[in-house]
Amino acid sequence: MASGLTVAVVGATGAAGQTTLKILEERKFPVRELRAFASERSVGKTVTFRGEPVTIRRVEALAFKGVDIAFCSAGSAQAREFAPMIVKAGATVIDKSNAFRMDSDVPLVVPEINADAARRHHGILACPNCTTIVTVMPLKPLHDAGRLTRVIATSFQSVSGAGVNGIAELREQALAWAKGEALTPRHFPHQIAFNLIPAIDRFGPDGYTGEEMKLVNETRKILDAPALRVAPTTVRVPVFTSHSISVTAETEVKITAARARDLFERFPGLKLWDDPAQQRYPMPIAVEGQDDCFVGRIREDLSSPNGLSFWVVGDQLRKGAATNAVQIAELLVRS
Repeated sequence: MASGLTVAVVGATGAAGQTTLKILEERKFPVRELRAFASERSVGKTVTFRGEPVTIRRVEALAFKGVDIAFCSAGSAQAREFAPMIVKAGATVIDKSNAFRMDSDVPLVVPEINADAARRHHGILACPNCTTIVTVMPLKPLHDAGRLTRVIATSFQSVSGAGVNGIAELREQALAWAKGEALTPRHFPHQIAFNLIPAIDRFGPDGYTGEEMKLVNETRKILDAPALRVAPTTVRVPVFTSHSISVTAETEVKITAARARDLFERFPGLKLWDDPAQQRYPMPIAVEGQDDCFVGRIREDLSSPNGLSFWVVGDQLRKGAATNAVQIAELLVRS
């Protein structure tokens, strides 16, 4: 490989890890050597990077000697175990799990929004939850222009947000339905094909799920708005890729729909797709495979004088995970 960095991808066989490898190639990230890691059962197998097979290694301290940047796409428990070890070996870790997001010493970074935070890391940087990233992208220009006071967000989250098992379950159930066979849920608590499940993650004593509280807490941290009122609802939907969020945002200073369109159109990483007369608005099937978040259905809230409603869609495997992580790495390289 050409001169550059030694890069590790932990969880390289999963949906987010596979997309990370793809994004590293697409964005021509300066990789000199790639090291791939996954669970014990995958050790010895291979993944493909730049057309060449890369053998999966076992996660152990010595294997990270000489690594510059490590992308961690494992679960939270594994991240808590692996990340400090990887940092001790000399690498900077960009973690995609929930393990460190709310740690006050770990920056939670969306490069278009708070790039400066990446420079204050102590070895670990965190990527927000995929739904949070898609949601905060259009919230940031509104916050800068009018100061957000309240956000109501209902997410419609694709099955790939639950990993390869979620994708397989929707596919299997759709095929079973076409054959007239019974639809048996294995990964999700209920049938997902031709259904909506208004619960992602475990419920807390207040009736909110863990996924919903991620949206609340992470949005506040990214926007540096600890008092921001956020009312979340998260829903799993029978879509393979891309998360959609219906948002109503209230601001101190009124922002008209026309002004919002201008703000969205000028903000990096957002694309305006808002032409109702031509039935033009963001949809998961059109946004899949894109790095930008697409926003449309922009209208002033009928119930609040300073409210604005809109619809935003983003590919949660790309901008919601892999692309955001690689963008963070690009920040580190530039700095």
